[in-house]
Amino acid sequence: MWDYLQNNGDRLLGLNAETLTFWQVSSRAIVIYIAALIMVRLGGDRRFIGKYAAFDVTLSIMFGATLSRAINGNAPFFPTLGAGFVFVFVHWLFGVFSFYSRRFEQFIEGRSHILIQEGEINYKALRSNYISTKELESTLRQKAKITHASQVESARLESNGDISIIPRSSPPQIIEIQVEAGVQTVRIEL
Repeated sequence: MWDYLQNNGDRLLGLNAETLTFWQVSSRAIVIYIAALIMVRLGGDRRFIGKYAAFDVTLSIMFGATLSRAINGNAPFFPTLGAGFVFVFVHWLFGVFSFYSRRFEQFIEGRSHILIQEGEINYKALRSNYISTKELESTLRQKAKITHASQVESARLESNGDISIIPRSSPPQIIEIQVEAGVQTVRIEL
């Protein structure tokens, strides 16, 4: 049985071939695709798919580059597939360590930076994160429909690269209208 699988696997995937045929590269791509899906599901697909920290992006790039080498035959098939599983395991392990250690989490994922606090722009934070005032203003308009920093309670550059915005809450506007002189007053809260 093992010999049958090995011989057909060699022929189907071109494991010992000098050059790969179209069908062998296609078969490798299918096997790698299925294996990558399994690896991503084991590693927690929300971390791969979502926009997260640099260590998530780094893994995605390395993961894709490594597995592509197994598809095009530039690296041995099974050891490269094994390296993909190792990447996913290390990524999962870092996620576990980050969950239990705040210090490790900050090292791996970074920390957020306050860009606006109580309507005041933190120019030092903008400079250190290479964000222009125009870029910040554009984000305020696009994400929060806010035209000026004074309308912002807090804006942060999150560790995943997004800017989160908390608008200032404005006190309700109260309008008093006298319906009939000396009889009744109506208060409308806007």
